[in-house]
Amino acid sequence: MAQYFDNVEELGHQDITMEFTLLGETYHFKSDRGVFSKRGLDDGTKILLETIANLSLGRKILDLGCGAGPIGLILAHLDPKRFITLADVNLRALELSKKNADILGVSSQVEIVNSDVYLNINSIYDTIVSNPPIRAGKKVTYKIYDEAGEHLTKEGSLFIVIRVKQGALSVKEHLQSLFNKVEVLAKKKGYLVIQASDKKELY
Repeated sequence: MAQYFDNVEELGHQDITMEFTLLGETYHFKSDRGVFSKRGLDDGTKILLETIANLSLGRKILDLGCGAGPIGLILAHLDPKRFITLADVNLRALELSKKNADILGVSSQVEIVNSDVYLNINSIYDTIVSNPPIRAGKKVTYKIYDEAGEHLTKEGSLFIVIRVKQGALSVKEHLQSLFNKVEVLAKKKGYLVIQASDKKELY
């Protein structure tokens, strides 16, 4: 069965519009079969955005595993000074991100990159944000954590959201081996929003 991190060209399209309210504003995003949470904003993404949207995230932000784009595009929409790189391995998701950037009027603030984790990511960011693709397995998700420091400024942070029952506490412990400062910013509906900053110099 195809997953949201697969590219299945023969999968039929379905014109879906997701409607959701976040931080007092209603959004309409284009969606389709074969992408993550195609029918609406999932709880993890909602909690993550509610927690970090109005923080000082810096100018350059990477939304890794962006799906149809809600995290990165809403962060761009809320602050015109932000420039967001939206990256995903799923080509259908990236096409939707492009459409949704146009709908939100933030196309000038975003770039869209086809990348398997950091493979095609060559910049350094103030913030990396991700709702990790847990179903892709630890080999993928732990690569997001392990290589984040290589793509962050000295003062930069990684923000992730993950369910406790899907290993959030183990991930937090792992992040503590990579960063000097690891904090739980929110705990809601079984999810943790974790910020990792002050990357360790590993030799």
